[in-house]
Amino acid sequence: MEPRRLDDVFDSFDTEWEPRIVARVNDYDVRVAKVDGDHTWHSHADTDEFFLVLDGQFTINLRDRDPVVLGPGATFVVPRGVEHFPQAAPGTRILMFESAGTANTGDEGPVDHLPTTTGIETAPR
Repeated sequence: MEPRRLDDVFDSFDTEWEPRIVARVNDYDVRVAKVDGDHTWHSHADTDEFFLVLDGQFTINLRDRDPVVLGPGATFVVPRGVEHFPQAAPGTRILMFESAGTANTGDEGPVDHLPTTTGIETAPR
């Protein structure tokens, strides 16, 4: 129950596509991540996924629909079960709300170029 500065959390790690859990709200994780380049096509059968871009440019490709391009301050929710393929410009930082225990690679499972995680706990400073 201490305030958290997101800049401090971001300064504590260098890896990309490995979300850090900064808080919990009911059964949801509030996660932040540094992202760059391509993620992978995946979906989450049981949960929606909320994105807020803090810095940079984040593109969410969706099957049979134009890509959603987000800049700083923009949000988007990918509904449960919708396949999506995130891409990010260098230096992009995002905040996400996801059900606790949701894997960052969704139903896809392990992917060669990405670590699969359900979020990495961060300790308040």
